[in-house]
Amino acid sequence: MQNIEDIYKEYSITVYKYLFCLTQDKEMSEDLTQETFAVAVEDIKKFRGECKLSVWLCQIAKHLWYKEKKKKKYNVSFDEVKEDILYDKTLDEIICGKEEKLKLFKNIQKLDEKSKEVLYLRMLGNLSYEEIGEILGKTSNWSRVTFYRAKQKIREGNKNER
Repeated sequence: MQNIEDIYKEYSITVYKYLFCLTQDKEMSEDLTQETFAVAVEDIKKFRGECKLSVWLCQIAKHLWYKEKKKKKYNVSFDEVKEDILYDKTLDEIICGKEEKLKLFKNIQKLDEKSKEVLYLRMLGNLSYEEIGEILGKTSNWSRVTFYRAKQKIREGNKNER
């Protein structure tokens, strides 16, 4: 097993990117990244090697984020949505319309947890399918298919609402 400094050097950016996708907050992501590695130091003996170390670290990070979110009732902002993939509208139309953002958020919340995670990581984190797969312990193809299916579900939901 590597020492914690080597683990930190190798995985801190991945954990930070993952947290930034969830929080959309630079300082919170930095704090939670540090906290993630503090927990990892304490719990390293619990790591059984059944998944990649990066996946284990991201799971710790996600748990800490949920804990923080629950504690502060933290809300994710969609002001940073950078793609117009979910609607047949321009990015400006999506961002400008508060109702559109609310509808997008509601439709994303209807998805299963893995689909939501993939959407957040892809849209807000600009992560590649390969990076998403590594974080979630899946293949890049699984990430691509999950993202595509999530988009389709949201598009279908939008058509049904019209």
